Amino acid sequence: MVRTISSVLHTFLVLVLVGTVGSSIYFMKSASGQPSTYELETIPEPGWTLLRPGLDSHVIDIYDNQNGLVESLHIWRIDQTYFQLDVAFDARPKSLESWQRETNAALVVNGGYYSIDNERYFADGLTISNGETTGRSFSGFGGMLAITKNQAELRWLVQKPYDPYESLVAALQSFPMLVLPGGGLGFGAERENHVAARRTVIAQDRRGRILFMVAPQGYFTLHELSVYLTESDLNLDIAINLDGGGSTGILVSEPWEVIPPTRPLPFVILVHAR
Repeated sequence: MVRTISSVLHTFLVLVLVGTVGSSIYFMKSASGQPSTYELETIPEPGWTLLRPGLDSHVIDIYDNQNGLVESLHIWRIDQTYFQLDVAFDARPKSLESWQRETNAALVVNGGYYSIDNERYFADGLTISNGETTGRSFSGFGGMLAITKNQAELRWLVQKPYDPYESLVAALQSFPMLVLPGGGLGFGAERENHVAARRTVIAQDRRGRILFMVAPQGYFTLHELSVYLTESDLNLDIAINLDGGGSTGILVSEPWEVIPPTRPLPFVILVHAR
């Protein structure tokens, strides 16, 4: 009797294990109907919200010494298996809503710094958009979002300068570095100017995922933000400051969420579903 009960229990446990594994794996079938590959279900990390496969979000509230809320750091993290990045420019600056409507992007975020001359807009640094390269690459400072047909990477231009012969479909440069490659402090205390402003950041973690971060309340100086990101648990490998102040803004199309800039934007970074 004991042996029979043990046998039944063993069979039950095996079935439970198989059922558990089966529930965590799904097959993507090819046109012939045969399984072509499989992948595990996406389970969001604690504190993160899964918006759609490959895109999750997180909000970190920042408090001062008197326990007053001074900033909310909004973060969106992108798995490049599911999404492709691009850079867009238009001589007529647009709202985030207009950019999204015209490109059908899953996410739109403000780009790097730019200058205006006789009502014409020029990116500070090199930009590649729609097959056209404009501007001059930063030399000896700053960072770069470099996008190939397959994926995007962030680089520190001191460590890996732009090569005009490399095959990039899109690119954007900005400054300063907030996290140096490997997770080092990018903006030291010796450069602190005590100017706080709205901030936009693009980063890449050690798993290759791209993160967009927006701090819309204007609490952080560049040094403070650099220290915060370096010491955070976001597992960042590199982070670059984008244009801030009135340009800081992001739009997520699904579910719809907008942190609006206070002015229209000539340069944006787009994220499209693959």
